[in-house]
Amino acid sequence: MKLVTYNTGTGPRCGVLQDDSVIDVTALLGAPQPLRDVQALLETGADALDRLQSALAQENSGAPVFALEDVQLQSPILRPPTIRDFMIFEEHATQQGTREREEAWYRMPIFYFSNPLCVYGPEDTVPHPSASNMLDYELEIGCVIGKEGTNVSEADALDYIAGFLIFNDWSARDLQRDESAVGLGPAKGKDGASSLGPCLVTTDELAPYIRDGRLHVKCSGRVNGVPWVENSDGGLSYHTWGAMVERASKDSRIAVGDVLGCGTVGGGSIGEAIRKGYEARWLQPGDVVEFEVEALGTLRNTVGPKADEDPDYRYGVGIEIDAPVLGIATDYVYELKLK
Repeated sequence: MKLVTYNTGTGPRCGVLQDDSVIDVTALLGAPQPLRDVQALLETGADALDRLQSALAQENSGAPVFALEDVQLQSPILRPPTIRDFMIFEEHATQQGTREREEAWYRMPIFYFSNPLCVYGPEDTVPHPSASNMLDYELEIGCVIGKEGTNVSEADALDYIAGFLIFNDWSARDLQRDESAVGLGPAKGKDGASSLGPCLVTTDELAPYIRDGRLHVKCSGRVNGVPWVENSDGGLSYHTWGAMVERASKDSRIAVGDVLGCGTVGGGSIGEAIRKGYEARWLQPGDVVEFEVEALGTLRNTVGPKADEDPDYRYGVGIEIDAPVLGIATDYVYELKLK
């Protein structure tokens, strides 16, 4: 199934996308209260998706059906309890072979916590951070947790994943590099926005693409219609989705609606595009960023203007940052070699 959060002008509701139509899930299930997003559906019980599948199989459900063109899609999960963003692609982690990674990166999937309060959906305008001049995108895939767990094993992890979606981890590179020198990891550089959508594709529907714990889908990105990354292989992750769930839940808790991002797929950032020889640049207000992922759809956003820009802002960037070298990795071809 393809699950969405949609809005006809009366507030967000959970829906099922079938072809070019959206079916209201609240009415389909006869829920006593409106289900405002996909997380609300998942919170109705561990069998939520099975009940929804059964309801869809019934004829004449009486549930409202809307043309896709007549609704606004929002982030499938409006406000995730947490967003853990990993970095499991070696091509990105090594900047296409131009730097070495620490031993710990190969030994375990590393993540940081992003901001669940600044989540955007399809077609939303995403504000350009006012204190940054190096706004980047990150082409990622995210999974959404469908049931609560603690100390989940990698072998059992897929049972906890409700489905997958496209994730744009908007990144202010100058802020990120400046503050990361302190050693606490990304913070303000990743604080402004994450985009999720356009729908949550359930794990069972993606079964043909899941092999060895990896999601083998092709990922592409365009800016103003111009390709900056083409057919990156989502199946070339060094760590698996199960390893991510195991690491996230160890001595902790994962909850319904949590989002786990895989990190940037190979070539899926502006620095990588430049190193591969694309005439890319940092994002500017008005740019339209589109991510297309096989079986997951297309996530499109427009970069908005800077709000309250202050050239004398006291916490601005305090270091000089070298630009990526154009074409330095033109001949680079990543090969997955597990250590």
